[in-house]
Amino acid sequence: MTDTQARPTGTEAGQMDSGRHGEAGSGGLRRALRTRQIRMISVGGALGTALFLGSAQAISMAGPSVVVLFAIGAAFAAALAFALAEMVSVHPDAGGFGALADRYLGPLAGYLQRWAYWVSMVVVIGAEIVAAAIYVRYWLPGLPAWLPVLVFAALVIVVNCASVGVFGELEYWLAMVKVAAVLAFIVVGAVFVVVGGPGRDPVGLHNWTAHGGFVPNGPVPALMALAVVTLAYAGTETVAMTAAESTDPAREMPRAARGTVLRLLLFYVLAMAVVVSLVPWQQAGDVQHIGQSPFVRLFTQVGLPAAAGVMNAVILTAALSTANTNLYVATRMLHSLALDGYAPRRLRGLGRRRTPVAAVLASAVGLLVALVASVVSPNLAFPLLLGAALFTGLVVWMIIFGTHLAFRRRRAATGAPPAPVRLPGGPVIPVVALAYAVFVVVLTAFVPGYSIAWQVGIPAMLLILVSYLVVRRRRAVRTVREPEPAAEPALPDRT
Repeated sequence: MTDTQARPTGTEAGQMDSGRHGEAGSGGLRRALRTRQIRMISVGGALGTALFLGSAQAISMAGPSVVVLFAIGAAFAAALAFALAEMVSVHPDAGGFGALADRYLGPLAGYLQRWAYWVSMVVVIGAEIVAAAIYVRYWLPGLPAWLPVLVFAALVIVVNCASVGVFGELEYWLAMVKVAAVLAFIVVGAVFVVVGGPGRDPVGLHNWTAHGGFVPNGPVPALMALAVVTLAYAGTETVAMTAAESTDPAREMPRAARGTVLRLLLFYVLAMAVVVSLVPWQQAGDVQHIGQSPFVRLFTQVGLPAAAGVMNAVILTAALSTANTNLYVATRMLHSLALDGYAPRRLRGLGRRRTPVAAVLASAVGLLVALVASVVSPNLAFPLLLGAALFTGLVVWMIIFGTHLAFRRRRAATGAPPAPVRLPGGPVIPVVALAYAVFVVVLTAFVPGYSIAWQVGIPAMLLILVSYLVVRRRRAVRTVREPEPAAEPALPDRT
């Protein structure tokens, strides 16, 4: 065994543990997340404000054809989930897909992906908190936007500083609430569509074609709506970030991927079908009233104002759940960067409960951005924050599929056994998904309100690339000045 092989890197350390509940996993993190928690965390990361609040813009652009667009987005999300599950079930590293990019595409790709994802997540955290403040103003319209932002920011920081077991259990129930709410919404909506309500005839599918047709604004605006729709699936990659704290990654990652894909297909596509069936698409896609989700307005318009209030409370919970999950994954990504020497060493530190408290506090910068945005521009803060997160998020997805292609090639070349779960379709599906992500990035330049993705995203990526050159040079200088100590003699084999 060579010296390099004898000492695993930060992302590889801890992989040789048995994986029993509560033991240290990769990077010293505690393996305390169970299958049911991982499934809900994955859904919680994806089923958020981009659907509940941001879907109005997609409907305004595509009309009823938004249902087809969400089905296309679901297929892309499914490919992403299975590609990640295939890789992390074999390599449950701290840092998830960022560590995998480093392993299979090289240090530059790993550095770029992890920092791009961190930037994207901290901005999305801010967007979710701003959205939560918007939902509160449904009941208290005169409340200053910054006040609920401050309260909710403090809440998610405290939760993420607790043990991962506490986080997992809380997120399980928060995600369960919004899953149950979306199911109830679909069931109640289907009843109104097929049977009708008190004093109301069945709605049927009349609204799909009655107000300008299935694609009322033409194919070009509908195509551009793909950018908005794809953003709704952001968070699907969360499943990969839980592997280092999973009690049994090889068994739980495939299960979590399958469960996530099924729920996304069910919730997103059917929920949109209900929305555009019950009311004319112009009302569902009314972007002038960003203070209310189309899900909430729908219940009011069909004569169920009490249900609208309940749905608003549920969507508030959903926003907090997604912010909570995104802070978790941003923290683990930053901790992974610190382990590999690409972020300050103090961010490696773990608290008493083996949670990276320093990385939590550093990642909470997105909450500060949200607070400032809610004060400066309370009405524009949400779409601006989401647009700013889109570019870097799509770059992350591109690198994930590139990593998967390299992962498959290397394992085939070395004769490694197949992973517990595999993305079907061979190399074709990753290539198609990669092309789709590139296409969506181009579309964002033409979508109103989302062009900021380019204005912020390109400078952010250039800054990350420049910082890599600086960090690499400093690491090289440090290595020359501080030679690595000789390897300790191997212990005798007791087997």
